[in-house]
Amino acid sequence: MHRHPTPSPSAENRAGLRGRGPTRRRVVQLAGAALATASLAGCSTSKWHAIDVSGSLRPLAFAMTRASDGKLVTEADYRGKVVLLYFGYTFCPDLCPTTLSNVAEILTRLGPAAQQVRMLFVTVDPNRDTPQVLARYVKNFAPQIEGLRGTPDQLAALARRYRVAYSVTPAHGDQPYEVTHGAAVYVFDATGAARLIVASLDSQKPDIDGTVADLRRLVDQAHPPGLLRRLLRVV
Repeated sequence: MHRHPTPSPSAENRAGLRGRGPTRRRVVQLAGAALATASLAGCSTSKWHAIDVSGSLRPLAFAMTRASDGKLVTEADYRGKVVLLYFGYTFCPDLCPTTLSNVAEILTRLGPAAQQVRMLFVTVDPNRDTPQVLARYVKNFAPQIEGLRGTPDQLAALARRYRVAYSVTPAHGDQPYEVTHGAAVYVFDATGAARLIVASLDSQKPDIDGTVADLRRLVDQAHPPGLLRRLLRVV
């Protein structure tokens, strides 16, 4: 490797360097270095609190009807947001209300960052979960939670895409109406890539703090703090 020695500045140049503040170009260089350092620091703390599924699940893709306004929505309507995907139903006696209550607490703790997060509550029981019932149900928890209904084919395709098991058995004879569904929450980043699975939010000991930290990290990745802008202000 050839080394190229850096010539020493003249006395006149040294005096000029001492008497001059940083140029705008230098600040930009410093800002770039700081951003690179911050990026490397982020990579060095790659451990997530939830289950990391980056690269192992397919990106967010669906077409369903939003209960609140009857609009047909797809993943494109949520691009730029961190998205939580959950399958449940409004008549659920325990898992769903526990999960949604914990998500509401997480959104509250996120503060202003919660505006960059959406939870999609997909009903697996559309026969009973009419648009009105579904919209009223999710509204009880948090404004960032939206209810989605699909046709049987749309629901089956979305559940199959993320390997979610569910079943609905209508009442007959002495057999009551029965619904089963997975309890995991799937997390997608602002580009729609699958990133995490949160498996504790239906339990009595949910990892609220860890989930808040994970979601805040994903929001910051999509909307990084204005470090460069702050540094440029000193010029």
